[in-house]
Amino acid sequence: MTIPVVQTFGLCKDYTMGGQVVHAVADVSLTIESGEFVAVTGPSGSGKSTFMHIIGLLDAATSGRYELDGVEAGTLSRVAQASLRSRKLGFVFQAYNLLARTSAVENVELPLLYAGVPDAERRRRASAALGIVGLSDRLFSEPNQLSGGQQQRVAIARAIVNDPSLILADEPTGALDTKANDDVMALFRRLNVEKGITILLVTHDPGIAAHADRLITFRDGAVISDERNRKAVLAAPGVPA
Repeated sequence: MTIPVVQTFGLCKDYTMGGQVVHAVADVSLTIESGEFVAVTGPSGSGKSTFMHIIGLLDAATSGRYELDGVEAGTLSRVAQASLRSRKLGFVFQAYNLLARTSAVENVELPLLYAGVPDAERRRRASAALGIVGLSDRLFSEPNQLSGGQQQRVAIARAIVNDPSLILADEPTGALDTKANDDVMALFRRLNVEKGITILLVTHDPGIAAHADRLITFRDGAVISDERNRKAVLAAPGVPA
């Protein structure tokens, strides 16, 4: 039996504001299997980003249990969580979070540098990841020499370079124009279909969510629907190969 990439059991995250308890995530129990492409959607303040931060080990749940690749992640020390995060997770954010005055290949190498991968192997794997996202010809370009769509593809290459169990993408097209938006979503689709990469994407945009095979909707911290999307948008022609 395959171990799910993500399992949560009664996950809750509470905040106290003005003397009142706010349930940012309220009793969420769900499973994400290996190879799924899942979109988490809902209005602003629905809890979707808080949920992703817990899954990404960037925030801690107030109660409940969270298992990442079969490891009970929520009870680990911060050091152990950091190690698990670096080995199992890749992140793509709306702001590309690339280092300025640093080449694309050096930006992609960063997770490998932190993992202690030797120089030559680090460069080989980072170059291969940039090839996967269609940027083999821009290895030594700095962020200010790249378009927004190209910068986000560098960020995606950085997210996959460690061969993670799960990519977490938080509004990854929010800063892009329509053409770059379509290219990035088609790239996510191709990584999922051809490479079998598990993707959890957070978005408020129904058009972006439509690319995923499974749609989970949050409202007031709770999951109000979890359904298969049988009309998932397929990769658009022209996506970088």
